[in-house]
Amino acid sequence: MIAPPKLMNRLLPSVALILTVLIISCPSFAGNQEPAGEEGWARSSDTLTLYLENDLFGFENKDRYYTHGTKLSWISRDLTNYRDILRLPQWMHRLVDRMPYINDPGSLRTVSVSLGQNIYTPEDKKRRELIRNDRPYAGISYLGLGLQSKTPLRMDILELAVGIVGRHSYAQDCQVAIHRRIGSVKPQGWSNQLHDEPVLNMYLERKRKLLQNRTSGGPGFDVIHHLGVAAGNVFTGVNIGGQARFGWNLPNDFGTYLIRPGSDSSAPLDDTDPRFNLPMRRLGIHMFLAVDGKAVARNIFLDGNTFRDSHSVDKKPLVADLIGGVGIIIHRFKITYSYVFRTKEFSGQQSDQQFGALSFSFTF
Repeated sequence: MIAPPKLMNRLLPSVALILTVLIISCPSFAGNQEPAGEEGWARSSDTLTLYLENDLFGFENKDRYYTHGTKLSWISRDLTNYRDILRLPQWMHRLVDRMPYINDPGSLRTVSVSLGQNIYTPEDKKRRELIRNDRPYAGISYLGLGLQSKTPLRMDILELAVGIVGRHSYAQDCQVAIHRRIGSVKPQGWSNQLHDEPVLNMYLERKRKLLQNRTSGGPGFDVIHHLGVAAGNVFTGVNIGGQARFGWNLPNDFGTYLIRPGSDSSAPLDDTDPRFNLPMRRLGIHMFLAVDGKAVARNIFLDGNTFRDSHSVDKKPLVADLIGGVGIIIHRFKITYSYVFRTKEFSGQQSDQQFGALSFSFTF
């Protein structure tokens, strides 16, 4: 990969331009605003989040294992009164009434839609032949559909992911094109990647605020616990962990997470979030420390294809992520940087992996 300073010099002007245009053009930044009505600003706002993960953003730049992830997600406004918002036929109302989280009394109910792609490669990308003791070349492109139920102290998420692993995920095309663009080494071993396989995965997670002490316009902290379970041909297993956040004008949401099902937690919970403060007080900064442990029964990117023979390695049943980072609130934007230390995922892996993660959220 290209050296981080060189690529960042190319990216930062474009990012700065996009942020400037959005800030200037969005009506919500212009002076004082009229109240949003009884429902409040948070309940009537949507949130877009862009996630980018790469070891280019960390202190190591070895371009191996989990080499890149991109995800774009949308979280809807509160749909508690969905019968008034969505003009659905009566038979669909009966179907919706049976769905989990939709009719949870006293909760905010939102939906999410996400598009993403992850890319995985072995350490040595100059070799054309199969490297049996290193992880397979693999990519996934997917669509995520989620339901969320939120109270001030709890968030439940049910998410369905559908997509494809293999050649027609176009992970190969994306990596080759980017490497050509930045003048990096062309990966030679994609002919050994996992075969095409449709994927279907369900994920259920609960996040809970165990501790919270925050004010609208001052210092604060919180501790958020999470517990999740996944089942499908991509990933089957459980994960458990938590994060602690502390800083000034702490966002009132459910934290910052890496790319995975259930990661869409950046939407403001209510109008005490600094993104809805008076214009001159919509600034905040916080630090966070997090841990996520996984017990893995199946991981297609290590176990190989489900219904066909393919390259595979012996996965480790327990994997942990240790994460530290910083988040910034600027008006309706939440921008976070995370540094991730991930333990070894398979037997024969030369070392633990380290990478960086960026997320850009915009609430409107």
